[in-house]
Amino acid sequence: MTKCTTTKAVFQAELFPSLKHRKIKVDFNGGNVSSDGGVLLLKQIDRKVNILPRITSIMEKYDSRQPGKITHSLHSMLVQRIYGIACGYEDLNDHHTLRHDIAWQTAACKVDKLASVPTLHRFEKQSIRQMTKELMNLMIDIFIESFSCNPGEIILDFDNTNNTIHGNQEGRFFHGYYDEYCFLPLHVFCGEKMVTSLLQPSWKDGAKHAGAILKIITDKLRQKWPDIKIIYRGDSGFCRQRHLNWCDKNNIKYIIGIARNQRLEEMTSRLACKAEKQYNRTQEKAKLFCDIDYSAKSWKKTRRIIAKAEHTDKGKNQRYVVTNLDDPAQYLYEEVYCGRGNMENRIKEQKLDLFSDRTSAHEWWSNQFRMLLSAFAYILFERMRNIALKGTELAKAQVDTIRLKLLKIGAVIKRNTRSIYFSLSSSCPFQNIFWKVAESFAPG
Repeated sequence: MTKCTTTKAVFQAELFPSLKHRKIKVDFNGGNVSSDGGVLLLKQIDRKVNILPRITSIMEKYDSRQPGKITHSLHSMLVQRIYGIACGYEDLNDHHTLRHDIAWQTAACKVDKLASVPTLHRFEKQSIRQMTKELMNLMIDIFIESFSCNPGEIILDFDNTNNTIHGNQEGRFFHGYYDEYCFLPLHVFCGEKMVTSLLQPSWKDGAKHAGAILKIITDKLRQKWPDIKIIYRGDSGFCRQRHLNWCDKNNIKYIIGIARNQRLEEMTSRLACKAEKQYNRTQEKAKLFCDIDYSAKSWKKTRRIIAKAEHTDKGKNQRYVVTNLDDPAQYLYEEVYCGRGNMENRIKEQKLDLFSDRTSAHEWWSNQFRMLLSAFAYILFERMRNIALKGTELAKAQVDTIRLKLLKIGAVIKRNTRSIYFSLSSSCPFQNIFWKVAESFAPG
């Protein structure tokens, strides 16, 4: 509910045309009405997955506020920021009015106004390196907990994206490839599941910290399941000698793109010619695969390279992948390596729908904290999608669609000393799915 004052309490028909001789009157005096009635679903999911209480527990160790002067708890401010991102409010300024909304107060377990914008700004500024490191470890723990039993095999997708920056933030750098000032965050996914997210400056190698993060994840996974098969997957930006060596020593499988070079093209020239002849004969796309043994100058041993030679009406297209997996070349390329394309959709959800690129704070660790808030918001949606939405028309829906259908529901709210009554819109077309989600995450 947003309480607003206006110089015109009622706008008459001079602004809104009449309908069948009925004047249309509009004002903002509707009382306790919220456009976010579905925020209660986020509270249900969080209660089951236990995300915000654990984040709060970590942040309490770094909370420098005087206990006797605290008005807004860390938990309630996390609700404002994480649930706010989930509901589409990317800007801190949105909470200038949202703090008065009874739906949001209920989600934060409060019955009075929530934290102001300056308070939320100070809340983000307290981020430091050790705190964000612990939050990233928590995210990995939540990922592991999402499996009810040993999955047997896990494919970890690593990829970078560019976060455009417009101010003078710490770590600001101009990246030649993207032709803009940006950060270069690293995301790790396993299918639809977020594993972790790390902010990086764009002047560093995008894969610089990938090996360390892979080791942290591997240690945690093998502590839980000692015999689990782990596959490290990424594009050619992650083809680093030290990563491949570490994987070989620690029984980690990998399938990584490798950039084209003159030597590789010479070694696969016959395959490329064969694909071209096949295309000229059939006038249909030709695609052939082969294995070659290859060693770059910096490599201490030869490795298996899968080569793809493709020829279409646009000419030849050659691609290469380095792997220590034993399956047939075509299967590994088309079914395993190309499967990493799904990660692009997950990153788009993070950036476009959950504002992971809203790294506009001046301080570096505040921006890293914002990325983690976005990641935790994504986890709430992912848990909803994989637990409660299976078998429904929203089972494959993107974050923005789920938000629109299940969270952005108009509600009239009545609150007294005995109850808080949410009267959701009768015309909501997804009432059955709403109740299914609520029931799936109900206590007990």
